[in-house]
Amino acid sequence: MKTLYLDCGMGAAGDMLAAALLELVPEHDAFVDELNTLGIEGVLFRKEAVSKCGIGGTHIAVTVHGEEEEEAMHEHCAQGHHHHHHSGMEDIRRIVEGLAVSGQVKKDILAVYGLIAEAESHVHGVPVTEIHFHEVGTMDAVADITAVCMLMERIAPDQVLVSPVHVGSGQIKCAHGILPVPAPATAHILRDVPVYGGAVQGELCTPTGAALLKHFAARFGGMPVMRVQAIGYGMGKKDFPAANCVRALLGETEDAADEIVELSCNMDDLTGEAVGFAMETLLAAGALEVYTVPISMKKSRPGILLCVMCRKEDKEKMVRLLFAHTSTIGIRENLFRRYTLKRAVEEVHTKYGMIRKKVSAGYGVTREKYEYEDLARAAREHNRAIGQVLSELQKPETK
Repeated sequence: MKTLYLDCGMGAAGDMLAAALLELVPEHDAFVDELNTLGIEGVLFRKEAVSKCGIGGTHIAVTVHGEEEEEAMHEHCAQGHHHHHHSGMEDIRRIVEGLAVSGQVKKDILAVYGLIAEAESHVHGVPVTEIHFHEVGTMDAVADITAVCMLMERIAPDQVLVSPVHVGSGQIKCAHGILPVPAPATAHILRDVPVYGGAVQGELCTPTGAALLKHFAARFGGMPVMRVQAIGYGMGKKDFPAANCVRALLGETEDAADEIVELSCNMDDLTGEAVGFAMETLLAAGALEVYTVPISMKKSRPGILLCVMCRKEDKEKMVRLLFAHTSTIGIRENLFRRYTLKRAVEEVHTKYGMIRKKVSAGYGVTREKYEYEDLARAAREHNRAIGQVLSELQKPETK
């Protein structure tokens, strides 16, 4: 599986991510020329070779009408009132719709900017429609986001994995005063993402960087076992004792493998209804699988073994739910490596209407299965047995 792993040990900003990904594609200069013909008014991209702590990499500088935005300032200047030097989400939409990029890239850009606007809305306590961004900062952020989204489309990884994100520490100055690190908008965007601070004083992850990671990452965690084929270093502007860069590694991993947690507990004093409710609650909260096994317990009492399989980042949540919704006083944990087929859902247009089909592939096999709910709907609407509907769908097409 083609895997892109982003090492954010020194955080992430839009320009750093764009520069790291740029190093992964051939014809760097041609791609920068392409960026400069997109139609982002007044914006000029420039590629610079930079060295940090003895490591050579790339920095992408963006100027707007000849002015380069102060690092990270625009990312904290969203505010809940209008000013002629500020732009709102509708202005962003108009800018993006006018870009000479694919529909998917436009969709990605707006989704990323939507995360930023939603975070600023939450921080300032005003509707998204009243959030406005500094004019130069807006174009700078749109430029960075557009470059990253275009590069993601060009690289076309099957999955994007991201390390835990180093956010920095201390405080940062912005137009509104002194803010803690991570900045409030960054902290909001990175909810449910593994982050950490440290000895480095300063802002390492910006809202734009956080939103790009949140949008593209399939999951956050350690680097998987992979055969690395290309490495890119995207450099930030500031100098720290550690190399201020995002490292992008592109390579091949097994078709699909990850680590999951199995939580289990034994009980002999819970009603069947309570067990059922607990299972439904765990599944609704994101458990990958929940099941029970009949067992014999102390004094030959019949009981059940309740097992929950979940992602590592959901473990604490599942533990809390197990204690809240069952009578157990102890939970066991096992860590397993899981191999899965890559899954997708296709929409098949039939005489019964649209029927969804799950397609699973990998390790040299392909499996297909029609969605039960769609088969059941078709059977009810056409007064057929589910088996009849399925049999007709599986017949080869006649010409």
